Amino acid sequence: MHDERRRIEERAERLHNQRIRPALYAATVPLTVEAWQAPGEPVPFEAATAASYESFAMGTPWGPPWGTTWFRMRGQVPAEWAGRRVEAVIDLGFVGDWPGNQAEALVHLTDGTPLKAVNPLNQYVPIADPAAGGEVIHYLVEAASNPDILANDFAGPTPLGDVLTAGDKPLYTFRRADLAVLDEEIFHLDLDLQVLRELMVHLGEHEPRRHEILHALDRAMDALDLDDVSGSAAAVREVLAPVLARPAHASAHTISGVGHAHIDSAWLWPIRETKRKTSRTFSNVTALADEYEDFIFACSQAQQYEWVRDNYPQVWERIKKSVAKGQWAPVGGMWVESDGNLPGGEAIARQLVHGKRFFIEHFGIETKGVWLPDSFGYNAAYPQLAKLAGNEWFLTQKISWNQTNKFPHHTFWWEGIDGTRIFTHFPPVDTYNARFSGEEMDRAVRNYAEKGGGTRSLAPFGWGDGGGGPTREIMERARRLADLEGSPKVVVEHPDTFFAKAREEYPDAPVWNGELYLELHRATYTSQARTKQGNRRSEHLLREAELWATTAALHASGYSYPYEKLDRLWKTVLLHQFHDILPGSSIAWVHREAEAEYARVAGELEALTAEAIAALGGGGPRVFNTSPYARAEVVRTSEGAPVHVHVPASGSAPLTAAKPPQPVTVDGRVLDNGLVRVEVAEDGTLSSVFDLRANREVLAERGNLLRLHTDLPNYWDAWDIDKHYKNRYTDLLETEAVTVTEADPLAGSIRVERSFGKGSKITQTITLRAGSPRIDFATDIDWHEAEKILKAGFPVDIRAPHSSAEIQFGHIQRPTHTNTSWEAARFEVSGHRWVHIAEPGYGVAVINDSTYGHDVSRTVREDGGTTTRVSLSLVRAPRVPDPEADQGRHRFVYSLLPGASIEDAVAEGYALNLPLRVADAAGAPEPVVSVDGEGVTVEAVKLADDASGDVVVRLYESRGGRGQGVLRAGFPLAGAEVTDLLERRLEDAEIAGGGVRVTLRPFQILTLRLRRG
Repeated sequence: MHDERRRIEERAERLHNQRIRPALYAATVPLTVEAWQAPGEPVPFEAATAASYESFAMGTPWGPPWGTTWFRMRGQVPAEWAGRRVEAVIDLGFVGDWPGNQAEALVHLTDGTPLKAVNPLNQYVPIADPAAGGEVIHYLVEAASNPDILANDFAGPTPLGDVLTAGDKPLYTFRRADLAVLDEEIFHLDLDLQVLRELMVHLGEHEPRRHEILHALDRAMDALDLDDVSGSAAAVREVLAPVLARPAHASAHTISGVGHAHIDSAWLWPIRETKRKTSRTFSNVTALADEYEDFIFACSQAQQYEWVRDNYPQVWERIKKSVAKGQWAPVGGMWVESDGNLPGGEAIARQLVHGKRFFIEHFGIETKGVWLPDSFGYNAAYPQLAKLAGNEWFLTQKISWNQTNKFPHHTFWWEGIDGTRIFTHFPPVDTYNARFSGEEMDRAVRNYAEKGGGTRSLAPFGWGDGGGGPTREIMERARRLADLEGSPKVVVEHPDTFFAKAREEYPDAPVWNGELYLELHRATYTSQARTKQGNRRSEHLLREAELWATTAALHASGYSYPYEKLDRLWKTVLLHQFHDILPGSSIAWVHREAEAEYARVAGELEALTAEAIAALGGGGPRVFNTSPYARAEVVRTSEGAPVHVHVPASGSAPLTAAKPPQPVTVDGRVLDNGLVRVEVAEDGTLSSVFDLRANREVLAERGNLLRLHTDLPNYWDAWDIDKHYKNRYTDLLETEAVTVTEADPLAGSIRVERSFGKGSKITQTITLRAGSPRIDFATDIDWHEAEKILKAGFPVDIRAPHSSAEIQFGHIQRPTHTNTSWEAARFEVSGHRWVHIAEPGYGVAVINDSTYGHDVSRTVREDGGTTTRVSLSLVRAPRVPDPEADQGRHRFVYSLLPGASIEDAVAEGYALNLPLRVADAAGAPEPVVSVDGEGVTVEAVKLADDASGDVVVRLYESRGGRGQGVLRAGFPLAGAEVTDLLERRLEDAEIAGGGVRVTLRPFQILTLRLRRG
């Protein structure tokens, strides 16, 4: 047989694209359109109905950036269309084919009922099937003119990312608003051809099936009458029917498809726009569910459900009906799909608590899995947290973006730092926006790493990132691929069903231990530093407010625990942990609002804490310690004088001077407190840090070296820091002043002032206090650089085989060498309050109050010694998607702690992030809880969410070893039980010695519910 592949393929492509697809709508008549431009922010439907509309013609530009235009559309179905399928087709002037970040609209009936949304890949609104003829159409269409921030693939900065800078020039030109008859034979022929052509080109040239399809296409095109495409469509389909009916091989891979619409809670649009996106997508999804009984849609993020419930009650009712029918599957059990590295441990616990409770309360459904396809890496505490929230499985997708190493598994057991394992799947289709294309189906089978062990994988299908969701075209593809030779089998089913089947067939799946590190998007640990600082401060203020509110509720007459306020504030903080807000990868508008929200949250939480302390009664100044560790520290009186005090863990003490430790001496640029001696060089760096207790020099080179690197990644500016940033830098060694600012026996400080670059300034106050080896660097930066990153480096004279960085409820060790490509890829990593390096017998910690990104490297000196360098990433200056990212003022503190063990790092991490609080109060009661024993750290103290008055305490083993002790209550204890994260009983706790006996494995998390006597 002659090889005529090229002729046939080109013939089928041309006829499909130029003759068949254009015939999709058999007849059209235009709708009459009028328009009203809403001023400012979006308005309610009632305001739009009362507005004055003006005539609007097709081809007219409309829509300023971030604007809302309401269109009134009227028409009547012609009588001759009776018996046909009639739709409205609306093209707002869409650009490209991504639904998420451009013009979108929600179509309403005149009574306000939302019908369906329109976007580039979903332009129709069903009217009648079959039509009677004469139906009158009257719609109100809310159209959002969101700018295309992704235009030109992020080639350069744009002012469109904030309504304050975007201007008012119209962005779109309205193309079409018609009533149309859908030719259903053409619709199905179009899908037949799509599926067969895509399957064909992804089969090997040696495969008989490829040639069978090829020649069937040739015969089918012979059956197409170019003068009557519609009339001959059935004949064409009849020719194709035999090749579409050939069943899949018995050993064909099975793809479990589930509808999905990834909606970023904010990203290239503000939160207010996400609220509208949810209504559009969810309207489309419920409409599709009515059309396809075999359709199932998985949807996470309880926050988005709440937005729809509160703002679009009719859509909410449709969701509830779809859930009841089994077509809508709440998944994930988190308040939002949060970042996987940056939220604190208690915050991730609350993400799971608030998410799961929402679905239980509103749908009677307890979700079984964690659904996080798009977060930028996943911390190693997740398996335990997921299990403690009642989950059985975990799903992610983003690891497919790795820059260097291909992740070796798709179905596996993920083991966390405490030993907990959770069944995990990583879809080999390598997208959470699948559409069942031939390329995707081929990729899923080729990629699948579990061949010979498992036979199935998951594919979330539907347009996403900015919403959109599944379409009827994707559902039709799924139906054709259900059992088709040459293709994997596609079955649409609930994720729980997939995970149950996958685990049953592959119970001995391989194990991955430790973090799921994404070898990309490493700059998300640093970008938008003020957003990250707002999160860190909010988490610790919430801890404070809960502890002191619990104390007041137990001991202050007439005080009421602020359940509702704390719930609302937690949810605000949880929302802003979304994986494009907290990582710093959103537009300027998002981060401007986030900073304002964090300031509001801080104000409310400070007030709640002050109210709780005031409820304990006045009587003189006391010092309050929210940390789970006792403190001996220097605090300031209201007049600013330093006082050295001792305060118990989670308790308070009078503001009276304790026995003074050895005083601080200041001699020129040398600070000495008998524990460490710190020498500041003329250039403002540390020339020496000598540990007087260990009789050893800590630094191998100058310390606290501020290094300014050029920072232009290959593509994703706010997301990425690429390895080549290390190759070009400037050390900031010029100073404007090095000045002693305090020389008190309890505290000595030296201020270093620098100017550099494009008008940037840094002022650092280096402080050493009596009784503590911790050296603080209070940093004030006025930052005006572009495409730079500023790092602070501490080259330590320690040969450390690994570094330890605090993560949620524990810490993780990472090698300091780069023997393999996996280790070399971790050139920038995340951590929370501290990083620790050590050799046997001696360690050093670097502690921070708002920094997450860092790197640890090592070199061998000519003298044979090893220098291990810890560098904190302080601030960046990406220009995309926010051209002014990080510009302006930053204030934060980081610290060097010589001679530190892991226990010291843990305690000082809490101390730096939970400053002692001085307030007027009576003799406060003993702490709500205290722990006798080592390695047991209290993370949260609160009243139970069910308002029973029970006290809930969450604690964990923090050293990485065994933890044993007795938890004692500062109130009459009637009983105790171990609970899950949702405060549901698991078992009775052991009461012994007047408290609760606690025995923990390394990094184990334990939640106790204490009943009051």
